[in-house]
Formats: sequence, C-alpha cells, structure tokens
Amino acid sequence: MCRNIRPLNNFEPPATSSEVHNAALQYVRKISGTSKPSAANQAAFDRAVHEIAHITQHLLDDLVTAAAPRDRAVEAAKARARSELRFGARA
Repeated sequence: MCRNIRPLNNFEPPATSSEVHNAALQYVRKISGTSKPSAANQAAFDRAVHEIAHITQHLLDDLVTAAAPRDRAVEAAKARARSELRFGARA
C-alpha cells in the first residue's frame, strides 16, 4: 500500500500520537490521491485524518499480543540494513 506507513503495534515505548497522526495522514493522502487538498476539500481531508488517527489509536490500545515488544532502534537498524542491500550504501 503506502511505503511510508510503518507498523505501530507492539513497540516499546508505544507509538506516539504524532506517529499515529502521521500514519493517518499518509493513508488519507494515498486514498484521496492528493497530498495537498484544495481549499474546498481541506475540511473533509482534515476531518478524515483526525477520525482515522482516533480509531487507529483505539485499535492499538485494544490489540493484545503474547510476543515481546519490539525495540525501535533494532527495527530501524534492520530497515537500514535492508535498504543498503536493496539500494547500496549511501555516501
């Protein structure tokens, strides 16, 4: 779907409201087909981001897992390693 939307569940510390909002924003941008809505659509766009962020936070609060929480630094290092394999090391 959208490469900028990252998994937010089962991290220590938990996802911040900013991370949830950014994921909601990326989702709304993707499905609306625009990153900057027209003035006529701005209110609907903002309302959709707010509502999706709100329900996403409820989802994250309600999910249950027996797996150990993932470490953000470790997951970021794995992502960098995958990126280097795919695109080569950056200068």
